Amino acid sequence: MRRFSSVTVVEVFLVLALLCCSSWKVWSITLCKETNLDKVRPHSVSITEFGAVGDGITLNTKAFQNAIFYLNSFSDKGGAKLFVPAGRWLTGSFDLISHLTLWLDKDAVILGSTNSEDWPVVEPLPSYGRGRELPGARHRSLIYGSNLTDVIITGNEGIIDGQGSIWWSKFRNKTLDYTRPHLVELMNSTGILISNLTFLNSPFWTIHPVYCSQVTVQNVTILAPLDSPNTDGIDPDSSDDVCIEDCYISTGDDLIAIKSGWDEYGIAFGRPSTNIIIHRLVGKTQVSAGIAIGSEMSGGVSNVHAQDIRFYDSYTAIRIKTSPGRGGYVRNIYVSNMTLTNVDIAIRFTGLYGDHPDDGYDPNALPVIEKITIEDVKGENVKKAGLIEGIEGDSFVDICLSNINLNVSSNYPWNCSNVRGYSDTVLPEPCEPLTERIFPDHCSDCYYLSNHRESSNDKKSDGWFTSW
Repeated sequence: MRRFSSVTVVEVFLVLALLCCSSWKVWSITLCKETNLDKVRPHSVSITEFGAVGDGITLNTKAFQNAIFYLNSFSDKGGAKLFVPAGRWLTGSFDLISHLTLWLDKDAVILGSTNSEDWPVVEPLPSYGRGRELPGARHRSLIYGSNLTDVIITGNEGIIDGQGSIWWSKFRNKTLDYTRPHLVELMNSTGILISNLTFLNSPFWTIHPVYCSQVTVQNVTILAPLDSPNTDGIDPDSSDDVCIEDCYISTGDDLIAIKSGWDEYGIAFGRPSTNIIIHRLVGKTQVSAGIAIGSEMSGGVSNVHAQDIRFYDSYTAIRIKTSPGRGGYVRNIYVSNMTLTNVDIAIRFTGLYGDHPDDGYDPNALPVIEKITIEDVKGENVKKAGLIEGIEGDSFVDICLSNINLNVSSNYPWNCSNVRGYSDTVLPEPCEPLTERIFPDHCSDCYYLSNHRESSNDKKSDGWFTSW
């Protein structure tokens, strides 16, 4: 049996020290909508007032549930704050409420129970039609909320640790009864802020806003062993107006994966992910991508802007994953100012990802992949510049590459099929379907290209960043 080790608190401190000493990371201008981290809640209680014991052994699920039940009476009176002091607070799954701040003080650690019975089984998401790993239901996340507004999960660099190794072993041993739980999942909610915390060892995806609007994830660290299965960092899913900023992520899967439902279920549900900002992201993943779109993108993904990105010691930097049967679209994607070090594949688009929920999908539901711009990229010790594979009869179009300089070791740096696009100042020289010049004839075919934006004074595009 393959063994997994969890990320420890000592490793967290080492990562934080590394970031503090990094000259690359600049904590300055925010692209996120102004967030009210210091929002004053007129009512505040400590988890200890409800009998919780922070010894890492006592199960405190009832204490969390009772505290939040009590605070719910203040929801219409300005909201409330649940304070978690220093200690190791073991708990099963618990629900949040609207107008709540969950605050973890310095040296506070919320620990997920290692007993699967403490993670209730719930219905699958309607845009997936089943659990993501197994047919049927799924385990609920450790911290969960549905139909909420104005929720803040924050603190003084506290830690939320899912203790996921027991779940990773069940997955590898094929002994799961239901799909594994996320660490934090918020559904059908608006006005969410997650900040100033470290998230460790999620059983499955770490932070999962689904069917949400106005979500900010800011100044968080997400860690899981690099061989832990499917421990995505942040997965905005059928959500809009999402801003992810100043984060460090190192996990066993995609660092950020933007999704919007799976095959016929995602098509029927029809809620896209749109207006997503990713700003100042640093991280590594040895098996997947720094930023991925898909593969579940059947409700559509659009207007994604990612800039000031650094990936190192990673498999892939930017990836789009889709397949016949997905339907939907990926369009208006812009990635800029990206630095890569020791990355196997810089840009990867996969049109035959497969992996369907059941046999009910329509193989003729073809995705539309168009208007993808990647510019201002530099990379050292990159094995392959691009592996861009569309779908026969359904080419990926208007792929625009500008000002890219990669030090590539492969004798065949690009491999392209069923793709059309344009490029300027790209080294090594891109594959033939992308060699036609952007300037001056194809500027309008490229989404949000900076030189074109400046020359055309496209105020509509510039305003997107400040409109929410």
